[in-house]
Amino acid sequence: MNEKTKSTERSMEEEQIREALDAHWQASAAGDENVEHDIYDDDAICDYPQSGERILGRSNLQALRSHHPGKPSGFNIKRILGKGDLWITEYTITYQEQPAYTVSIMEFSYGKVVHETQYFADPFVAPAWRSQWVQQIV
Repeated sequence: MNEKTKSTERSMEEEQIREALDAHWQASAAGDENVEHDIYDDDAICDYPQSGERILGRSNLQALRSHHPGKPSGFNIKRILGKGDLWITEYTITYQEQPAYTVSIMEFSYGKVVHETQYFADPFVAPAWRSQWVQQIV
């Protein structure tokens, strides 16, 4: 197989992953738990480093998310970046009127997520001492 063929195949695979990600995040925002979890391999692992938790398997991940007591009232994708089997999504989820700034790092194998790590951060007030060097993001 020549380099051009490999590059074309890689490009097609990346397009398919991007389409799967778009469908995943749209389903997440809409609360469609079945479509949301189609992207995951049956044996997927999802890590939440801040709480020290690991969820093993797509069925456990879907069950955990479907039992969340505070369904999100907002979901906003800021950007999706990726290449090959590694994709990163930066987004905001709003729970009970509080935004959670979130980063999802997904590792794919054969078109399915086999490992995801999610980081969640609460907003905070910027300290006044650095105001001369920054701009406020709206």
